[in-house]
Parts: sequence; C-alpha cells; structure tokens
Amino acid sequence: MQANSAEYYSSETAHSLVLGATSEHIESNLDKEAQGGEVSYFHGAFSSCMEMYADAAAVARYLDAHREWFPRCAHPMKAELIGETGYALTIGRFGSFSYEVEPKVGLNLLPQNQGVYRIQTIAVPGYEPPGYDVDFRAELQLVETEPDFSQAAGIQPPDCITRIEWELDLNVMIQFPRFIHALPQPLIQTTGDRLLNQIVRQVSRCLTHKVQEDFHSSLGVAFPKKRRNLWNRHQVS
Repeated sequence: MQANSAEYYSSETAHSLVLGATSEHIESNLDKEAQGGEVSYFHGAFSSCMEMYADAAAVARYLDAHREWFPRCAHPMKAELIGETGYALTIGRFGSFSYEVEPKVGLNLLPQNQGVYRIQTIAVPGYEPPGYDVDFRAELQLVETEPDFSQAAGIQPPDCITRIEWELDLNVMIQFPRFIHALPQPLIQTTGDRLLNQIVRQVSRCLTHKVQEDFHSSLGVAFPKKRRNLWNRHQVS
C-alpha cells in the first residue's frame, strides 16, 4: 500500500466531523469555551507504512515489547509511562500568530488483536491540557511482502520484508485567545491544518527513523540508508 498524502477538510466539514460521529473525549471539554475565546476544530487523516527486514512474527514480538523501546525511540520527545500500556508524550513547542503550545498527549498502545495494533488517547494523570484537547486514533497492521532486490544493493537481501501499514485519524480542539479570532476564520483554519500536519510529520519521521534503527540493530540486521530515505519521501506531507 503506497503512502497517501494527508487529507484535510474545509472548516465546515471539520466541524461536522468533530461534532457528529467523533469522540465524546473532545465534546466533554466544550465547557472550556465559556472560559475564554471560541473553540476551533481541526481534523487530519493520515496513512503511510514502515518497512522492516524480518518476518511478521519477529516484528510483532518487537512491537509487543514497546516498554523496552518506545521511550528510547521517542527521544527527544519525553515519554512517561502510564500504567502498563500508556505513555504521556510531550511532543515539543509549536505555534503561529504569537500563540504557542507545547502539546502533551496520553497514548495507549493497546495489545494486538488478531494482528492489528491500535493506539488511542488516554488522560494523563494530574495534567489539564491548557486550552486544547486531542483525540488520537491510530491503527497498525503487519503485512509480509517479497523483498525488493533492486533496493537491497550493497547488503545481504532479506528473506522477507514486513510492512507496518498505519492509518491515523486525528481531531484537535484548540481554544485560541480572543485576539486570534480577530483574524479571518479561513486563515485560522488553514494555519491550524498546516500546523497539525507539521506536528504529525515531525513525530512520524522521528519515530520511523529511530524504530527502524532500533529494530534492525536488535536483530543484527543491516538496513540500508537508501530505504530510510525512501520512507521519508513517502511520509505524510
């Protein structure tokens, strides 16, 4: 499956998606609107894949042991353990129009269910997001494929390749300060969409590179730089 570019929606469609079939997780925070500026909604749908030079069983064992590699691979983002399968992930500082936010989101890496992995938002104990809320829903599936020998120049061709194919549905609610809403709504919407894409692209590239390096190093398997670069070109954009 080839990676798809991020798909964004108009302001009206984004509102419909969030206020219609999306999560109660966001709707439960709507009372924040009374505390300051209006609430804006942003939505992104992303999909791509990551290749591993091993069979699906080996990749599954690695993914199942995420407590051993996720905090390490998430660096420089800070990942703090929540329970057995959750993490509080501090992503970094982002902003536009003199408004900055340092997103921190709780992610639950659910155990696989018939070969499918899911990641969902969870609350971070003792943390109240300052003026934003996130609904993160990702799904990952392992697909074994035949090796592409034309891409394996200079190394021993792998016996098989497993593609971690993933899809992410992301909804974000932000309560901007009132001065932000003096700007035209289309400008706010397009800037927010662009910022959302920037965050996902930055996080996915960081994790992809480090997870691939860590996984292949743990098996003592060479992984060519050319394949990493190919992946980066296929990232969400």
